[in-house]
Amino acid sequence: MENVNRNHKNSVFSSLFSNPEILRELYSAIEGVTIPPDIRIDINTLSNVLFMKQINDISFLIDKRLVVLIEHQSTINENLPYRLLEYVLHIYEKIVDHEKKYQKKLVKIPRPDFIVLYNGTDEYPDYTELKLSDAFTDIEDLKPTGTKKLPLELTVQVYNINHGHNPEMLKKCESLYGYSFFINKIREYQTHGLTLEEVITPVIEYCIKNNILKDYLKEHGSEVINMIFGEYDREMDIAVNRREAKEEGREEGEEIGMEKEKLIIAKNLLSEGSTPEFVHRITGLSAETIAQL
Repeated sequence: MENVNRNHKNSVFSSLFSNPEILRELYSAIEGVTIPPDIRIDINTLSNVLFMKQINDISFLIDKRLVVLIEHQSTINENLPYRLLEYVLHIYEKIVDHEKKYQKKLVKIPRPDFIVLYNGTDEYPDYTELKLSDAFTDIEDLKPTGTKKLPLELTVQVYNINHGHNPEMLKKCESLYGYSFFINKIREYQTHGLTLEEVITPVIEYCIKNNILKDYLKEHGSEVINMIFGEYDREMDIAVNRREAKEEGREEGEEIGMEKEKLIIAKNLLSEGSTPEFVHRITGLSAETIAQL
């Protein structure tokens, strides 16, 4: 069994789909295309701890022409387009030669696709889109809108992968179907008043017996248990923090916390070799502050 690295946001989803061939099947099912076996899939999910805490599931290149970012969510965060914008900029910095962007000739970069797979308990449509432009402030008094295309847009495709949603897509990807079935079975067992601790092992045994994620669960069973408990703890922490923030109205404290987080992110980016210009774009910190770091 592999050791669980608790410094990272481990999840059953990211563990299961950290395989090029499974990603080939997954992307083909989502987009309704066929990615031939001779087309190379390169996983380039960022290992940066600070980014991993923010968004971390799967990033991969298809034939070095298409960069795909897939995030699994049990709660839809409407700020995902902005977060994915930050993430893809960091990906581009890793895969594009820094010096070439100053050359006169156009530098070709992989086209991005942004995909979220939702399996939370709230009612949600089979498919929807989140757009970065939804977050733009109203500037009608400064500049008329609708007269031309937006200078910046990012669209996130959100698919509901819960049982009963997008059945054709799940049928085309055995691993995605198995993951959806596995999570649904845990919830089904819990409706009988059982705790997560009481249901997780029986669910794993049930899935193995019925050939659902059989090989994966047999190989990573104990690791899956640890990750499921870790995911549950994180969801509880998020819920508690949101409730406390709402009750106490700690806007000022949140702003201070955000500034501290920006400083930590900046330090981490600089330590990985990011340029001060890129750190400024990501964090918004002043050049003087970055120079001090």
